Amino acid sequence: MQAVARRPRTNHLDLAQRILDVARQRGFEPGARLPEQQIASLCNVSRTPVRAALGLLAERGVVRWEADSGYHLAIDLTAQASVATELPAAEEDELAEAILRDRSARRLDQTVTVAGLMRRYSAERKTVLKALNKLTEENLLDRAPGQSWLFRRTPDDPEAQGDSYEFRLLLEPAAILTPGFRLDGARAATLRQGMEALVALPDAAFDTREFQRLDIDFHGMLAEGCANRFVADALADHLRLRRLPGIYAGVNVFRLRQSLREHLVILDHLESLQYEVAADLLRIHLRLSRNQRPQAASRGAPALFGMISRPD
Repeated sequence: MQAVARRPRTNHLDLAQRILDVARQRGFEPGARLPEQQIASLCNVSRTPVRAALGLLAERGVVRWEADSGYHLAIDLTAQASVATELPAAEEDELAEAILRDRSARRLDQTVTVAGLMRRYSAERKTVLKALNKLTEENLLDRAPGQSWLFRRTPDDPEAQGDSYEFRLLLEPAAILTPGFRLDGARAATLRQGMEALVALPDAAFDTREFQRLDIDFHGMLAEGCANRFVADALADHLRLRRLPGIYAGVNVFRLRQSLREHLVILDHLESLQYEVAADLLRIHLRLSRNQRPQAASRGAPALFGMISRPD
């Protein structure tokens, strides 16, 4: 039996992330005041959830409370772009992650029931239902008859991974080349900070979970920038499958670090509106990632990516 501890509410965690995003985008420096009313206005919510979200950030040392002036930013967000990954998970989010981990490890059958999950994780019925609904909304599960759910096929075996990369090779470069593609500049800047910080770490300190977050966010940004909503939605649905534990198993740090550098070069060309070049580089990046062999990457990627310099 695996007990799942009580966690903060999902909406408070989401708001805490939004507060960090707003502070980063507006260039707030350490010591900047975070008035509850101002934050509430910027995030379009009431002061009550803002207070709870700031409390979560205070527990993590991201903000600090001063009796005479309220909350203040306690860290340099530009130097700690990945701080959001240190936030706790909501109860249903943690249960959803546990379900995915156990499914990836084949500890769960393809079909699961509410009663079975309640027993396995010592969780309340409402928490199990919230977790299952979350996974259903993310297209990882389908509702089956009765109180059962069915896991969708995921890219967790060589054949499925090959199909996944073929799907992405067809659609991701096309998303960039679709008329009306728009890059989210603020999101791109935040991702750049995170990728540059991670790629600079020594191998012993390289965080694979942080790589997974950045990798999914980068490719998700490309999908969301596509003006064709059918293409964007298809890519977004597929990218959710890559949240599963074990997707990066067997890929060494060399390839993951190189992948980040490839992201950064692609981002350079996107920011310079050189979409054709960015799409070509994305195709190469996906093919190299599909191979998942450092020796293949060392023969192909550095030379080509190195030849295409950062745009002026």
